[in-house]
Amino acid sequence: MSYKYLLNSQFENFKDVLLDIKNIFKNSDISIHKARNELKIFQYESTTTVIKAFRIPNFINQVAYSFVRDSKAKRSYLYSLKIEEFVPKPIGYIEFYSFFLLKESYFISENFEFDFTIKEPIFNKELAHRDEILRAFARFSFSLHEAGIYHNDYSPGNILVKKVEDEYIFKIVDINRMTFFTLSQDDRAKNFEKLWADEETLRTIADEYQQIANLDDSFTKSTIDFTHKDRERKKLKNRLKGRKDA
Repeated sequence: MSYKYLLNSQFENFKDVLLDIKNIFKNSDISIHKARNELKIFQYESTTTVIKAFRIPNFINQVAYSFVRDSKAKRSYLYSLKIEEFVPKPIGYIEFYSFFLLKESYFISENFEFDFTIKEPIFNKELAHRDEILRAFARFSFSLHEAGIYHNDYSPGNILVKKVEDEYIFKIVDINRMTFFTLSQDDRAKNFEKLWADEETLRTIADEYQQIANLDDSFTKSTIDFTHKDRERKKLKNRLKGRKDA
């Protein structure tokens, strides 16, 4: 089995970790997320890291990731370097190939010790300082968009929050699906659609965003409308698959 990897020059001591990552991941018992992909915590020297193991792709995607486009692990690493201000610090990635086709792949980054995800203030109306957190999130989102970053899965579980003294620090994860371009007003409004927040919460976020971005009054309405449309699409999709509405 062959492999390819890239390592952040700030973490040259992690080369042996990358090369032995399959054994390290298998033997680590601190799993923090397991679905299609799995995330585990791994401590190396003085650095606490998160290792993300991507599910082995189907045959078509094995061909695509081997010859046509970058794998999810590679995109996660390269995008992290590109937008380092907004993400946990990237360490490296590695891909394993069999008969020239991608099989296993891993991405490793520093662990960001967050206090909660944005899901908590969005859905918990009793949370202390909720309004302050939502408005800080709006300002973070504006900074993200001003940098030309459109996270295609800008959902509550992918936005980490940590309180440092009187400020809230935000980081985004699960970033292999991103687009980089100059965002229009509609693009900015649409990027909140996967939050699935209620109207009152969306209005708090959108009103703050609208003020700092100096947008016209239609922005808040557009933000709410895009969310409603996304929910309806999801419900229709579930009905077509014979599932109950989400």
